Amino acid sequence: MKTHEVRTYRSAEHLPREDQLAWKIAEVAADPVEVLPEVTEMIINRIIDNAAVAAASVARRPVASARAQALCHPYQPGATVFGVTGRVSPEWAAWANGTAVRELDFHDTFLAAEYSHPGDNIPPVLAVAQHCGLSGTDLVRGIATGYEIQVDLVKGICLHEHKIDHIAHLGPSAAAGIGTALKLPTDIIYQAVQQALHTTTTTRQSRKGEISSWKAYAPSFAGKMAVEAVDRVMRGEGAPSPAWEGEDGFIAWLLSGPEARYFVPLPEKGEAKRAILDTYTKEHSAEYQSQALIDLARKMGPLIGDLSQVESIVIHTSHHTHYVIGTGANDPQKMDPKASRETLDHSIMYIFAVALEDGGWHHAKSYAPERAARPETVALWHKVSTVEDPEWTRRYHAHDPKEKAFGGRVVVTLKNGRVITEELALADAHPDGARPFKRENYKRKFLTLSEGVIAPAEQQRFLAAAESLPDLADLSALNFVVDADKLGAPRPHGIFDWRK
Repeated sequence: MKTHEVRTYRSAEHLPREDQLAWKIAEVAADPVEVLPEVTEMIINRIIDNAAVAAASVARRPVASARAQALCHPYQPGATVFGVTGRVSPEWAAWANGTAVRELDFHDTFLAAEYSHPGDNIPPVLAVAQHCGLSGTDLVRGIATGYEIQVDLVKGICLHEHKIDHIAHLGPSAAAGIGTALKLPTDIIYQAVQQALHTTTTTRQSRKGEISSWKAYAPSFAGKMAVEAVDRVMRGEGAPSPAWEGEDGFIAWLLSGPEARYFVPLPEKGEAKRAILDTYTKEHSAEYQSQALIDLARKMGPLIGDLSQVESIVIHTSHHTHYVIGTGANDPQKMDPKASRETLDHSIMYIFAVALEDGGWHHAKSYAPERAARPETVALWHKVSTVEDPEWTRRYHAHDPKEKAFGGRVVVTLKNGRVITEELALADAHPDGARPFKRENYKRKFLTLSEGVIAPAEQQRFLAAAESLPDLADLSALNFVVDADKLGAPRPHGIFDWRK
């Protein structure tokens, strides 16, 4: 890996395009390096993982709405949409499938200087691959690039401290992945990456306060914009350049300003794209920083015993956990029994209380309105608080995998004065955790989440197709179809299917 310094340049300063971050990203994307076998295996895992959570969310309102929009844009050859037959224009398939993948906040994650869900790269790259008749090998190469670029940007550039949403890294990575899959030249990918950055920079309000369904749409919007950006540039159009380094560009006005320096690692020419191996999926359907704490709650419940005797629970954790999903966010909605599922997903106070009571976590039952409204749950929930611990913050940002930590230390004080303290650095399912996820775990997650949604024969057909990915000739096999009654209530009409 080579680390590249990225800073703002005045318009009077000449910055050759070969020295711009977008060009360096494009060079990585255009490099025809072979994909390592272990990377291919993990890509298969994540395709299965995405399909699992898409199946579990297929009837939910935001997913049904996105699918209804997509189905208004039939196209041949087109791309498939989870749950149904027929094909739609690829950017709309990326939109519908990206929303299905993201809705439950239950697929993979990578955390460093910024947050990310790199599996969000898969829907747009797959949609283009299906539409363009690409091979399984082409798809693997594209996904490997998408993961690589997103992870590298996440390592080097923090967005959230400036209240910019993390999809600003996803647009460029998805555009790069599409470029790789299509074997586009460096100059085309270069312009597409910049267009994608320019059109997908949004604020973090989508993950603040009363969190709405836009949280699920934001990554699919970035994927859709990436598809459109690549298409425009292939037709000869350009982009605002240099997108990151320009005097009125991304760094100067949206990040740390004209004097800031960022350091982004990227593979050197001929170096394999391995970044997907640094990422990790979720065993529990909740914000990633809650994964280890849910596992810790399962352990602590029996140690505490009668939860009505709890006086207080203090979670000592990282800056990110405290300020994003903890009491440091100062969001009263995080303590509200009537809060939306999206908000409860970003409340470690609620999550830890329910996991203590139930001894685990369920992607649907744990968020049910009646579950959140239980008087004993509300009472316990409001006894939970978080504090930032500098040591946990340091470990959160550590480069050494042995030091890396996304959990915390929990101090429970009982009414009789007894204190129970436990800590956990990594979720059990993390690659370095107690029970790292393997292929069988991904398949079990798929079968569990799709049970009662996808027919057994269709489940097995999909898994067989995914596991044969490098040799797969027809990428439409990576879709799944369900019976119409599993797709949720009909959506109200919109502009695309206007009814007078």
